[in-house]
Amino acid sequence: MSATIGDDTTNTVPHVAIPKSGADYRGKVVLAPMVRSGELPSRLLALKYGADLVWGPETVDRSMIGTTQTTNPRTGCIEWSRNSNNQNPNAPPKENVIFRIDPKRESDRLIYQIGTASPDYAVQAATLVAPFVCGVDVNAGCPKPFSTSGGMGAALLKTPDLLCDILTALVTKVGTPHEIGISVKIRLLETPELTSTLVNRLCKTGIVGLTIHCRTTPMRPRERAIREQLRMIGDICRSHGVACLMNGDVTSRDEALALAKEYGVDGGMIATAAEANSSVFRSKDQGGIAPWQEVVKEYLQLAMSVENKYGNTKFLLSQLMPGKNPKYQPIQMSKCYSEAVALLENTEPQMLETAKEVDHVLELDAPRLTKADIKRQHKQQKKHNQTNKQDNKRSREQEHDHNNQGRSVSQERTKKQKAEIAADNAGFDGVGQGAMAVAA
Repeated sequence: MSATIGDDTTNTVPHVAIPKSGADYRGKVVLAPMVRSGELPSRLLALKYGADLVWGPETVDRSMIGTTQTTNPRTGCIEWSRNSNNQNPNAPPKENVIFRIDPKRESDRLIYQIGTASPDYAVQAATLVAPFVCGVDVNAGCPKPFSTSGGMGAALLKTPDLLCDILTALVTKVGTPHEIGISVKIRLLETPELTSTLVNRLCKTGIVGLTIHCRTTPMRPRERAIREQLRMIGDICRSHGVACLMNGDVTSRDEALALAKEYGVDGGMIATAAEANSSVFRSKDQGGIAPWQEVVKEYLQLAMSVENKYGNTKFLLSQLMPGKNPKYQPIQMSKCYSEAVALLENTEPQMLETAKEVDHVLELDAPRLTKADIKRQHKQQKKHNQTNKQDNKRSREQEHDHNNQGRSVSQERTKKQKAEIAADNAGFDGVGQGAMAVAA
């Protein structure tokens, strides 16, 4: 394939060598890195419908460092996990999966995206997954606070020296030893001149690819992508032999390839359109966009095959299903795979059996407390506490009354005793006086 789509005059330009286990981004339409929507079953679904490469969700370097790597004996997936910090101290330790891959179905087409602000941490985290992916991509474009607050994501655009140091460290200490490619994803800067300067610097670090999200950091997804700088960015990347992908308002494979040809870049990355229907990676000649029912069914099967966390599965179903469909709300209220499969009546009987097995593995079939249950328990406990408080108050009042009655009886008894003593004393005095008179 030539260096750019539809341009036969570029075969003589410099071309960064693609490592033995790496991937060439040229001529590719790929799945963008998305939190929640880039988990394993979503990536497998995108590949099933024709994505050439898939990016995993941004995974923060420090969350990976110190994890335990295991292979799930039931699914064959490789999982990096650690003990959950948010668990009942009285409950047995529970493993929280940080990152999961399917080596047989995606390793040769998977790009691991890392969130980092440290060359050392980036290398430590990337080294863990390098043997199982075909590339590592640095996130230097996410504008969300959870990323930028740690100096990661789009914050790296303000520290280009650090960003270059991170990429150089990954190229020399991860990319070269493991024979995989290193790339970066950025956004547009405030002016074309600033963008041009940054892209030139990044391309000199040894990366094989650069993705440009055609929006500035402050821009929101609803704002139209800015494509006026694409040709300039593509030319700079090409002059360094680095592949250039475009991202932003790309809705299908056919559109991605057409835009790449129009603006002189090497391929396209699809985000929100793929989140809504993964069959956007299928060209019109291959069938085009599939009905949502088909996509949902395929997604559920893949999610169960890798024992995906049901909360994530349910979120993806909310993206893949039309909100006005009568089954939408019941699916959102469901608590396990069995319920979802039963609600989607067009599934095979075997799917329900599989769903029950996965529910058992994930302990979704065990009695569980819902938020409503917990709220109800708190309400009952509060009522119980109030009743106890009232009972204790009544007991104290009764005890007080009883003590007061006791004191009253005691006081009456004391008064009576004093009166009797006084009367006795008066009688004794009278007798004494009479005796004294007789004696006289």
